[in-house]
Parts: sequence; C-alpha cells; structure tokens
Amino acid sequence: MPMYEHVFLARQDLSQSQVDALAQEATRIVESNEGKVVLTETWGLRTLAYKIQKNRKAHYVMLRLDAPGSVILELERQTRINEDVIRFLTLRVDEHEEGPSVMMRKPERERERKPRRDFDKD
Repeated sequence: MPMYEHVFLARQDLSQSQVDALAQEATRIVESNEGKVVLTETWGLRTLAYKIQKNRKAHYVMLRLDAPGSVILELERQTRINEDVIRFLTLRVDEHEEGPSVMMRKPERERERKPRRDFDKD
C-alpha cells in the first residue's frame, strides 16, 4: 500500500483540544476508507514565515499514512472544506522513517551543539 505524509496547519486561535479533534477527524476519514494512520505528531504552535489569512502563527500536525490514493483524495477534499485548516500538504514517500520526525528531534540537535567560544575583545 502506498505511504504518505500529510501535514496541515490549523488556525492560531484554536485550542489544543480543538487541534487534536481535527487530527482525530483526519484519522477517522482515513480509517473509515480502508487506510491506516501509522503516526500522529503535533508540532505545536509555530510562527509562520508570512501571514496566511491574517494568521501569524499556526498549529502544525503531521500524519503518517498507509492508504490508497482514493483515501488521500477524500482526506484532501475534507481538509479543503474545513475552515479551521489554513494550509495542508500531502506527500507520497517511499518509506516512513523510524522514530520521531525531524521537527520533533530539533531540541536534541540543539543540545548537541558545542558552546560558542568567547573571544577577548581588544
């Protein structure tokens, strides 16, 4: 079965429970159409590079899916209709990476960085 990653951005004025409900709705759409949600990650409220529909921030959510193309079409159709979702992107991938996504590993990477050297100012 083909594998996909579906990321959507929800409006900034939603609560975390409403964002979780959006993710559960997407999961319900996929599973009711013979697909499978492998992983759901909530990346949190992040600042956007530019305003989208008067929003400066958005809640990011990623779903890893194993589903046929018809399920993805239905998921995208339902997502497009939803007024709480301001952007979405679905990508077909060859395989799902193991463990958390790069966005979730970011704090680990920052901890591994070497401290900056202080140079004496003359």
